[in-house]
Amino acid sequence: MALSKKQIFGSAILILIFLGLTYFIIGKIQYRMNVMDVEEYEPISTLKVPQHILKRAKYPFIDVHNHQWTMPIQNLDNLVKEMDSLNMQVMVNLSGFRGKFLEWSLDNVNKNYPKRFILFMNINFENLDDAGWPNETLEMMENAVKQGANGLKVYKGLGLTDVDNEGKRIAVNDPRLDPIWAKCGELGIPVLIHSGEPNSFWNPKDKHNERWLELKQEPGRYRDPAKVPSFEEIMAEQHNVFRKHPNTKFIDAHLGWFGNDLDRLGKLFDEMPNVYTELGAVLAELGRQPKSARAFMIKYQDRIMFGKDTYKMEEYYTYFRVLETGDEYFDYYRKRHAHWKMYGLELPDSVLRKVYYKNALQVIPGIDKTQFDLQ
Repeated sequence: MALSKKQIFGSAILILIFLGLTYFIIGKIQYRMNVMDVEEYEPISTLKVPQHILKRAKYPFIDVHNHQWTMPIQNLDNLVKEMDSLNMQVMVNLSGFRGKFLEWSLDNVNKNYPKRFILFMNINFENLDDAGWPNETLEMMENAVKQGANGLKVYKGLGLTDVDNEGKRIAVNDPRLDPIWAKCGELGIPVLIHSGEPNSFWNPKDKHNERWLELKQEPGRYRDPAKVPSFEEIMAEQHNVFRKHPNTKFIDAHLGWFGNDLDRLGKLFDEMPNVYTELGAVLAELGRQPKSARAFMIKYQDRIMFGKDTYKMEEYYTYFRVLETGDEYFDYYRKRHAHWKMYGLELPDSVLRKVYYKNALQVIPGIDKTQFDLQ
């Protein structure tokens, strides 16, 4: 027997009332039992220790890992004011793209703030089966460098999601890409390469995964081992590229995803003198192991550069605090990256200078060195 519209409407009202009462009762039970989600838990520390909130770096610095997506039409005035406030002397925009987009970006920079910005180009690896590969891409790279590009940025799609004309995954060390890496060495420009993701993104999404909160908030970052190559496979592919092209300088982005295993990163440095790294989006790994991280950064002080990744002025303050101070037990700026507390490394001035600008000056061409104290 079919229900009348009145009966359907009445049933819907009863269901809504039931759900509302259920939600109310559950809320009351949670309140009485102090039940809450980890995302809601934000305790205020009662610890009384010295605090040094730094809003300006001790030395002028070069941010080698930044993204400004609208640079062809961007009014750079406000950005430069913020850079001045932070003591950021040079920003490397890794999202220079190619062709007209790159040309217009360079025009904007050269007309307004030619000393303050460096641009890296980007290429489309999914063209590697086209008739013009690799010659057309190599010619594009040469022209980009003549125009003023000073490096190549490789996004994480290579090795994870980029496919060839047959729909097969393009490995980071695909031999069809060798002319690209060799050309960068020939042109004297570095390759800043992001391969893979944090190892935890491949692990089960359970209570034992320290990236659980991030995977809950950003479920698209999970890497299903049944569908994508393993973390170790992608790392091996990347490292094989480094070995095969010793005359090309590589900046392994995000501490090479070895911020939680600094001994392994150190072995990579020991084996391959053409490899460097930067701190973009992985400061939290260093801030939770201050003794080990400090020793590592002193030992490999010639191989590490300052990088931030996503641009937000206030987030730089945490970088300065971790690198420069000896502060204890303070918050990172993004909970899903670090539900743990930070501790300062209190790096020596000589190391700070290298991380902030000296190493970048050695690796990235085109930066006006007169803006820095080179003693």
